[in-house]
Parts: sequence; structure tokens; C-alpha cells
Amino acid sequence: MAFSGLLSRVTDVLEGFLDPQLRARIDALPRRNLNEFGVDPFGCDPEIIKLIAPALTFLKDRYFRVETHGAEHIPKDGRFLLIGNHSGQLPFDAAMVGTTVLTEAPTPRLVRGMVERWSADLPFVSELFVRSGQIVGDPRVCARLLEADEAVMVFPEGVKGISKLFAQRYQLADFGHGFMRLALQTRAPIVPFAVIGAEEQAPAIADIKPLARLLGLPSAPVIFPQFLPLPLPTHYRIWFGEPMEFRGAADDDDDVVAGHVRKVKNTVQRMVDHGLKRRTSVFF
Repeated sequence: MAFSGLLSRVTDVLEGFLDPQLRARIDALPRRNLNEFGVDPFGCDPEIIKLIAPALTFLKDRYFRVETHGAEHIPKDGRFLLIGNHSGQLPFDAAMVGTTVLTEAPTPRLVRGMVERWSADLPFVSELFVRSGQIVGDPRVCARLLEADEAVMVFPEGVKGISKLFAQRYQLADFGHGFMRLALQTRAPIVPFAVIGAEEQAPAIADIKPLARLLGLPSAPVIFPQFLPLPLPTHYRIWFGEPMEFRGAADDDDDVVAGHVRKVKNTVQRMVDHGLKRRTSVFF
């Protein structure tokens, strides 16, 4: 069944679960350059967000019980990059950060998350990602979004972050430099964030790399104690830091860019460490 056909069948059901206040926040999102089908130049359909919002807010409020700190640091308007730690085998952390910004920031913002290129081959899921505003990690597309004053979320650890083993929890992997060159190119401030709780949602005790290569996946984790592909109901804490601004050019020397990246990574690691010290329980 085509995506549009499936969408038409579930629209009436899902609309009834949308909280009126959340509906108002979604309606308040900027709607730039929508075509006759209600889709923006990047493939996002704001009405799709209304359909998936009930499920996302259920996960946020009832399942992960997200506790938010520093939402006032999210810019009310203009471009910015959200940069933070990544973990949990499946990108529930990204979904919860984006949902938190939509529901709790001073003004509602749609976060454009950069997703891995391999996700573009997933049936239905890839279409849902695009329609809800997510983008494959192409620097040129991200630059266009930032120049259009959008909010873009990047996990500089990439696959190494989301697929780390339980023994490596809350230890940041190396940050890539692409996000910093984007920030310099577009003069976009960086809002650092830390997610506490996602590391324990799907503890990976091993990674079967030959199987991952065979299946064309970034990793093939052995998860314990789950036997179903569902995360444990850990208690999320999300911390947002004050915006960071950097001056320079996108083609600055690698050493200069690396220094900026190191500053952001150290900030995120300090926020992670602070959040862990404040936490009293993984599940409560």
C-alpha cells in the first residue's frame, strides 16, 4: 500500500488523540514555502507531525517520563544546531529530544534531525522520516536548512555513539568535524545537550560485526535482558546548555576546527557527568 493510502486510513483515528495544546503548538510552527500538497522543499509535511505526535508524547510523558532541564536555552527563533550524545541502539533519544523541543521550548520549534544514510533504504520508515522533517545527513541540505533559519540536530558520534556497548556507557566517542564546519559556514550557534537514560534502554553486551556486514547494518548488537526490539522504560533526563558561538570560516585549518570541536565535546561530556551525578535511579 502506498504511503499516502495508508496515511489516509489512519488519519481520522490518530487525530482524535492529539492534545489541543499540542495541536496549537504544531500549528504555530513556521510553514515556509509549502507546495500545493502541503509539503516543504525538504519533503516535510507539517500535518504528518500531528499524526505521530500522540505516540511521541506518550513515549515522552508516560514511557520514558522525560525530565527536562534548561529548555529556556532553546532559541525562540533563528537558526541553531543541537549537538549532543547518542546511544541506545535505536534513535529514541533523538525522538525524545525533538519532541521535548516541540513541546517545552519557549516557542515551538521543529528539529530537523540528521539520520544515517542507510535509513533511506528502509521501507515506510524512510518516508516517515522525510515527511516528519528528518533529513539524510547531507551537509549541503543541512546548510540550506540552517540558512533558512531552521533547527538542525546532529549527533557527532554517529553510529559509534548509538551502537556503543554497555561497558562504554556515557563515554563519548570521537566527534566528527562536519557539524562545526556547518556552524562556521552558516554562523549558526550551537546548543549542547546531554541525554541521561538512553544508555540503559537497550544494554548491548556484544556486537556481532560479521553479521552486521552481511546484513549491511552499522552494527548487530546482542541485547540483554530484552528479547523483543523494545527499549526498557528508563527515566530520561535531558539537559540543554547555553548556546555556544564560534567565529571563523568553514575552510579553517583542521587544527582550528578540531579545537572548536573539542570544546563542544568537553561541554557535552561535562553535562553528561553532571546529569549522572544528579540522577538517583535509572528507572525512577
